Amino acid sequence: MSHQFFFNPFILDNLPAPNTGFDVVQDISEPRLRMYITSRGVKTFFVRKRVHGRDKRIIIGNYPDMDIETARGAVTEVLSAAMEKTCVHRKKITLKKFLDIYLEKRVRRNSVSRDKLERAIKRHFVDLLGKNISDISTEDIANVIDGINGRAIAGRMQEFLQSVFKYAIDTGYVKNNPVTSLPKVKQIRRVRPINKSVFARLIKAINSEEDQNLRAAFLMLVYAFAPKSKVFSMQWRDLDFNHYTWCDKPLSDMAVVLLQDLPQDGRWVFPGRGRGHLTDPRVAWKRVATAAGVGNLTMDDVNKFLMRQLTWASDKEDFRVNMNSLLSEIIA
Repeated sequence: MSHQFFFNPFILDNLPAPNTGFDVVQDISEPRLRMYITSRGVKTFFVRKRVHGRDKRIIIGNYPDMDIETARGAVTEVLSAAMEKTCVHRKKITLKKFLDIYLEKRVRRNSVSRDKLERAIKRHFVDLLGKNISDISTEDIANVIDGINGRAIAGRMQEFLQSVFKYAIDTGYVKNNPVTSLPKVKQIRRVRPINKSVFARLIKAINSEEDQNLRAAFLMLVYAFAPKSKVFSMQWRDLDFNHYTWCDKPLSDMAVVLLQDLPQDGRWVFPGRGRGHLTDPRVAWKRVATAAGVGNLTMDDVNKFLMRQLTWASDKEDFRVNMNSLLSEIIA
């Protein structure tokens, strides 16, 4: 049974990710609209519909790349399209051309993520791109997947191909999905090396960082309860120190104190090279994590651990109190 509430940005931005698998929530304003929240923090709008006798879950788009009102407006159109009878295409099409269609129609990502996916396609599927999609066999796909270095990447590319062929069936280009008969790539789940005792060492190591900009950015990964992409792209115009908020989201007391001590001499709170903001300081973070005795700790580990420990509250001030209490508990 999915949890029901009125979808709004504040609640969706702060939904905690489950430890394993995924959770489902449902919109009260548009009850047909639902959302997956995976253990990796990915949030995806979808609808359910019984199509031609089969229960079908139709993906609408990922949040926040797609906003809530757009997702609500797309529900009727998506459900109507799902009921249309599939037209079988007799004309053959190469996997490369079909992927262009798939990326245009089904993939909703930001430009950086989309470019990364396109590079992966060119790198890993080079032996398949010139073949007609209807001629690609399970053996062809197995050979490609086996040739990919890294189980995590191989697993994701296999899932991607399965989705591509599923769409090819829906659009009438193929009759069967050759990926479904392949066993899933076995993954070795990484154990996140973080607990409350690690934070004292981590904060000490961060405070020893010589670069003021990096030191403040790394501390905000802890104090802001937000992923690194949002923390590093923080802008001064989005901060309201009178109400202790950031983009209308509450800020912890430690975050407010830290931000008020920083020089406000540009657009970005954490400027990077050139005119942009800080992006991905992996070398500096590796140095800090190693000094804390947890060299394999990632920046995402910090946010995911904190969000699982944080107690949710619908009232902003209550939520801020919970943030302050958790920080006091783990950093004391």
